[in-house]
Amino acid sequence: MAALIEAINVKRKMYFEFENTPYYCLDVEVSTPTARGGQTLVRLKMRNLLTRAVFDKTFKASDKFKEPDLEMVEASYLYSDGEGSHFLDQETFDTLTLSEGMIGNALDYLAEGAIIQLHKYNGNPIGLQLPTQVELEINYTEPAVRGDSSSGSVTKFAKLETGLEIKVPLFLQIGEKVKVYTETGEFAGRA
Repeated sequence: MAALIEAINVKRKMYFEFENTPYYCLDVEVSTPTARGGQTLVRLKMRNLLTRAVFDKTFKASDKFKEPDLEMVEASYLYSDGEGSHFLDQETFDTLTLSEGMIGNALDYLAEGAIIQLHKYNGNPIGLQLPTQVELEINYTEPAVRGDSSSGSVTKFAKLETGLEIKVPLFLQIGEKVKVYTETGEFAGRA
């Protein structure tokens, strides 16, 4: 049987199972009463890994949670179609499919063949974790015009191979690869 975790021991960035659903702890707040006989309460800001919903819930310090049957596997992005997005498990070579709701805006950062971390719960894929930066090729950008920098803005828009549009420095051209932060969607540098 999986180990039990007391609510008082749950920390930020920890995974736990509550009501047969896996959760990720975003924040913890412990309130200890000053009166005798009062109960210590733990308020958790948590994300449901199946629905991606985020909410706060208060537990008694002695409440217990199971460790979820979560697994992280390396997978490469294959393609997307009407059924969802398809990934190839790098260990078993099984094709895993995630629905649009499980992916969110991750497709903006996934080029064909990109390696990512895929979350599996009880053996089924439930979501993915992108790296902090990805490398993408510029498919289209306006040519830089001499004197553009006089306005104080030294960036221009570029459309990347995934369709994502970001601001890049004037000197970058079509065909060059750039690094992009996956959390903010901002230019991180040349690849």
